[in-house]
Amino acid sequence: MDPQAYCQAKAASSGSSFYYAFRFLPEAQRRAIIALYAFCREVDDSVDECSDPGVARTKLHWWRSEIERVFEQRPEHPVGKALAEQIGSYNLPKEYFLEIIDGMEMDLDQHRYQGYKDLGLYCYRVAGVVGLLSAEIFGYRNRQTLKYAVELGQAFQLTNILRDVREDARRGRIYLPHEELQRFKVQEQDILSYQHTAQVQALLQSVLQRARSHYATALSLLPDEDRLAQRAGLIMAAIYQATLDEIERDDLRVLERRVSLTPVRKLWIAWRTARRISRDPAAHG
Repeated sequence: MDPQAYCQAKAASSGSSFYYAFRFLPEAQRRAIIALYAFCREVDDSVDECSDPGVARTKLHWWRSEIERVFEQRPEHPVGKALAEQIGSYNLPKEYFLEIIDGMEMDLDQHRYQGYKDLGLYCYRVAGVVGLLSAEIFGYRNRQTLKYAVELGQAFQLTNILRDVREDARRGRIYLPHEELQRFKVQEQDILSYQHTAQVQALLQSVLQRARSHYATALSLLPDEDRLAQRAGLIMAAIYQATLDEIERDDLRVLERRVSLTPVRKLWIAWRTARRISRDPAAHG
């Protein structure tokens, strides 16, 4: 299969909010960001879809080697080939790709986090670094946009953690920091057995508000002159924030069911956000 077609199929099949944001990018940027997203999906699937940690670790090691080959212009995988086509067009540091793999590997070694500081490193590697690479592809004039990109990545990952808390618990993972469980008097077993107690409700509400705080900080960091260029990230932020709204509207019952937006609603939010930014790039809200 053609490398770009492979990446396109990988992105489309995921149903991710990212895919809807990509639709509003110029062709060259869309090809680059879809290649990046397909890479993230491949390394993530290497961990999440593999029941044997040893095999998963071997797959991640292979991807480390593939990234080396990408930057030597001799990739083997369709995603690697698609990435290799973009290296010369955008500032995409090899170290960032390796750090994303480091983040995925943390899921093999660490299923609990003591505090938000520890969780922050994980969020930075699996989402903040992706934000930095995305910002390079989208383009920017003010380097403060890179701070926005990292902060937005933190917000995205906290949203994912809240939305996927049941699925993660099924895998034996609890990303909610231990210090927060203690503060709200929540037992690990409450999470692992999907118990929606009053204490769990308070904990989840705290996580939701923290995620919203990260969105507010990220949006305050984005310089007006880069809002149009970073439109795809703002579209993703709008979709993710709508997901938070739905989670809250559902009384934070994420341990009972997974909340998600319909494809039509995601597309509507994407179109509406893109239209608003195109009309007035400096307008917020």
